[in-house]
Amino acid sequence: MTLTTIGLDADDTLWHNETIFRLTQARFLDLLAPHGERSDVEARLAQVEGRNLRLYGYGIKGFTLSMIETAMELCGGEAPPAVVREILAAGREMIAHPVETLPGVDEALAQLAETHRLILITKGDLLDQERKLAASGLGDLFSAVEIVSEKDQRTYERVFARHGTGAGEALMAGNSMKSDVLPAVAAGAWGVHIPYHVTWAHELADAPEGHPRYGTLTSISELPDFIATLFEHVQ
Repeated sequence: MTLTTIGLDADDTLWHNETIFRLTQARFLDLLAPHGERSDVEARLAQVEGRNLRLYGYGIKGFTLSMIETAMELCGGEAPPAVVREILAAGREMIAHPVETLPGVDEALAQLAETHRLILITKGDLLDQERKLAASGLGDLFSAVEIVSEKDQRTYERVFARHGTGAGEALMAGNSMKSDVLPAVAAGAWGVHIPYHVTWAHELADAPEGHPRYGTLTSISELPDFIATLFEHVQ
């Protein structure tokens, strides 16, 4: 038993992301306050987002389109131009938001890159994810970057076979139980959950408690020691 490849999620694992979405959503709810109760607007936006994931995918552009569609529905198909302009401005500000890596990310990745092949595996808009990776300064640490439309068992099987020695000798670490842990474990890899302080509702799932290839950490800073301890008997 050995480990050759480490897959890492991007948003809310390497850098802040969901907090930016939450701030923009709060701005949207304030904007739509004249057109419905806050809880009703929030519920409608979540419904529209869920419906649109298969059409727009994940990321800021899809979120912006979902906000516009929600505004149109709540305004009877005639959202005021000022509302639409404000939503579009909010979307542009999200895209231009500075990238801030999470504590310990730089040090942990630099250490892991010395002994393992690192693969960035993330969902979202291609241009936006490429921009964030470039701005983070972490790009040179990765052997490969995979920006995918969905993270499921087949995705991890394919990615770890293409860029590593197969899922059986790989580990995936990220903040999403649904996207980063469960499908990676199903593919035969180790899945390590590193929770972010807020989680998008569409990424919530139960942990595979008791599974021999599942682990949870409080910070990415703990990942090098976790891996060293896990595999010390075969190093």
